[in-house]
Amino acid sequence: MVHTKTKLSPQIFSFSLRDLLVTVGILLCAAGVCILLRMVDTSDGFASPIFVLAVLLISRFTTGYLFGLIASVLGVICVNFVFTYPYWAFNLTISGYPLTFLSFLAVSMITSTLTTQIKRQEQLRLENEKEKMRANLLRSVSHDIRTPLTSIVGSTSTVLENPGLSRAEQETLLEDVRSEAQWLIRVVENLLSITRMGDGQTRIAKDVEAAEEILGEAVRKFRKRYPDIAVLVEPPRELLLAPMDPILIEQVLANLMENAAVHGEGAAHIRLSVREERGFARFTVTDDGCGIPPAVLPTLFDGTLKHSESPKGDGKRNMGLGLSVCMAIVRAHGGDMEARNLETGAEFAFRLPLLKEEAVK
Repeated sequence: MVHTKTKLSPQIFSFSLRDLLVTVGILLCAAGVCILLRMVDTSDGFASPIFVLAVLLISRFTTGYLFGLIASVLGVICVNFVFTYPYWAFNLTISGYPLTFLSFLAVSMITSTLTTQIKRQEQLRLENEKEKMRANLLRSVSHDIRTPLTSIVGSTSTVLENPGLSRAEQETLLEDVRSEAQWLIRVVENLLSITRMGDGQTRIAKDVEAAEEILGEAVRKFRKRYPDIAVLVEPPRELLLAPMDPILIEQVLANLMENAAVHGEGAAHIRLSVREERGFARFTVTDDGCGIPPAVLPTLFDGTLKHSESPKGDGKRNMGLGLSVCMAIVRAHGGDMEARNLETGAEFAFRLPLLKEEAVK
């Protein structure tokens, strides 16, 4: 908590050219609106609420307290000097004016302060969510790496220490080693994806990609690992172009398909589809397995799923890490993700924003 407070405190009265331009632009717009209104109505009462709104917007779109407080003072000066009779002159002697302008200044400053505090609280909430996600990922990874490594060491030790094993027994143990090594590769790929996205401040490099091409590449890789599971691909009726990092989105699809193969007990068929939905490309992965335990649905994507909660209950394959990585990737693309049970099996779906011209169609 101390670290987060120290990190945010220098921004309270920070100065930047961007914030200055935002402040000047909003104040000029407020002044312009007041001038137009005065051409229509000669009364002076409209200026104060307009400048209070300007202070609220400045506090919302700038960093810290500095420009909100400056806007409060400048707003009071501008209302008194320009938009209150006698115009282009300061006059605090008229009955009721001192109290009116002091109230306006107080309202403006309180509005600025409250808005800035709400922004800082939101920043703290986001930082806490990031720390929670990092902790969940670390806890998940520690188990996911330790378990297959133990299995690999045990199988190789058995082969080395028992030269009398038959060829079939050796092949069985080596197959286990390969399977565990492939699982480790998936864990490392997930970790690399999180690293590529950074802490939320690094922008993902996006290219405009055809949605059906991403489906095809993900399925091709999946079939190499799970040749016994039938995969049906349903491409969109029209070409859908979406800005994305294709490697990361392929990994999302690969994670979801592997999750269906490993945790969808009894799943023999997986269906992939993508279609346009209100300006988004909606990707779905469905299976005909055992479905998702209702108890884990609320925490399915946050990385807190315990190993004992997996459908097979073996504690060996934790879907919490892969799904939390999927959610992080989709959110970084400006999309959302959901999961639900069907009559038979489960459905995972995520949406990515389409190009603007695609969304208009």
